Amino acid sequence: MVDMKANPYYLSDEDCAWVEQTIAGMSDEEKVGQLFFQLTASQDENYLRELMEKYHLGGCRYNAMPGKKVQEQNRVLQTWAKIPVFIACNTEGGGDGACADGTPIGCGVKIGATGEEKYAYALGKMANEEAAAIGCNMAFAPVCDIAYNWENTEIICRAFGSDPEMVAKMSAAYVAGAHTVPGFACAAKHFPGNGQDFRDAHLSNNVNYFDVEKWEATYGLVYRTMIDQGLDAVMAGHIMLPKYAKAINPDLKEEDMMPATLSPEIMQGLLRERLGFNGMVVTDASHMVGMTDRMTRREMLPRCINAGCDMFLFFNDPDEDFATMLEAYQNGTIREERMTEALTRILALKAHLGLHRRSVEELVHTPETAEAVLGREEYVQMHREISEKAVTLVKYKDKDVLPVTPERYKRIMIVHIKSAGSSMGDLAKLMGMGQKKSPAELLKEKLCAKGFDAFIYESPMDKMKRQIEEGMKPDLNIYFAGKNAIKDFVRDMDLVITLCDVPSGRPSFGMSKGGGEIPWYVFEIPVVVVGCGQPTMLADIPQARTYINTYDAKEDTFDALVSKLMEGPEAFKGTDPIDSFCGLFDAHL
Repeated sequence: MVDMKANPYYLSDEDCAWVEQTIAGMSDEEKVGQLFFQLTASQDENYLRELMEKYHLGGCRYNAMPGKKVQEQNRVLQTWAKIPVFIACNTEGGGDGACADGTPIGCGVKIGATGEEKYAYALGKMANEEAAAIGCNMAFAPVCDIAYNWENTEIICRAFGSDPEMVAKMSAAYVAGAHTVPGFACAAKHFPGNGQDFRDAHLSNNVNYFDVEKWEATYGLVYRTMIDQGLDAVMAGHIMLPKYAKAINPDLKEEDMMPATLSPEIMQGLLRERLGFNGMVVTDASHMVGMTDRMTRREMLPRCINAGCDMFLFFNDPDEDFATMLEAYQNGTIREERMTEALTRILALKAHLGLHRRSVEELVHTPETAEAVLGREEYVQMHREISEKAVTLVKYKDKDVLPVTPERYKRIMIVHIKSAGSSMGDLAKLMGMGQKKSPAELLKEKLCAKGFDAFIYESPMDKMKRQIEEGMKPDLNIYFAGKNAIKDFVRDMDLVITLCDVPSGRPSFGMSKGGGEIPWYVFEIPVVVVGCGQPTMLADIPQARTYINTYDAKEDTFDALVSKLMEGPEAFKGTDPIDSFCGLFDAHL
């Protein structure tokens, strides 16, 4: 069963007794409720009270909103919770993963580019100090996946890099930083390891193809390091590990292969028995196709708990899912000993965090306390420092292009390349989240402030769109025959910055025929290609002669970029944490 006095709980006799007595006094409904993490859909007090009193939730997650609103919601949740509730946030890149006014510190790949563990430690500490200030007590972080496949857009920006030893050190440093925050836990993700399959588990199956020996030397190294560090919890991914599962159970048929969240071979045979993990396990979101395409939801819920997961992330329909799990427990599909084991891990972690000993006022600080923590200057300065260390000059074939100064390149054209189907970015703008200015507008502003005449390129499609908006008939010749003589194309500029603003997916170059979107003209005029989202743009623009990764488009990051462009190649301190050439020989040319 569960050793509550061992890593990661280290409970006293008194705390062990609280766990055991609490479980003994729970109704069937209260037991089942503890198995669920729910994504809150409203801040209305009656709704939040119902979550606690009707469904007896063990944990909650929420959508992005200002810290003040998060804090008030958390206060209501803890007020009506009979047993204090886990309140989790996604602080994998900073306090802005806890609330809209939290401080960005740096995504995983950006931290990896610094090469310094102290920044992963600072990320874990600072991001979760902000989270704790608004009443959160658990981070769904760190992301300890390994970026082996450049086409895996799910984690390419979120993982620390492609070197297992570096990922292990950075992940452990994040946990150590988070553990400086009193009463705060980490759930590392996504066990047994994402980063190989090009597919996204939100949308399809996802497979980790390593055999036992290779897995142990890579992902196993990462998880063993963190377990030794005192990792509190693991988020199980909807990721198949077929070769390891077959090694544990040779009779397992391919058609019966399951993602980790539904696989007793992986959750019990590997995680519990071989790795010796004693902490709590929560699933990744239960709406992801990597989980839902394996069986009916009615079968899936109890199968997940029986496989070895302790908590189930998100209701579909609260009444339906709750009733399904309750029936499975009452009819013996979920055995009593398995229910007790899961509840022991859940409550033991709550006891380890001291949640059961704290009043609501202690669980959720006052608004004044939160206000004093959010956006502290030391957090802002840390983001600046990381940006200064991380910006990476990946490719530099034209050795005389840098430095970029107004004396050499007065007129700079910025070509803004976006994701193909950038729906999430459009949704963020609709909801009023994120930066007000586009990355291209922000970069233009920074360059003009340094004395450049910077302007943003208008593509043929943008011109036709503007004509339609102005009530004009679009001139299709702009697209079908809109080519210029080379001398005419280059005469209005001295240098081009192709800004790849692609947080996910692949870049879209529109339908330009001979326009400026695709930098076909790298031998006609100096071109600097900048990736300010995914660091893999050389796959789509292999002809780039000068390529830089900034990893995000934050204001401080662009300050660092412009400064380094003006200073020259020696100013770039970042080291490539992945293969930004994407394994393509032509990207090196």
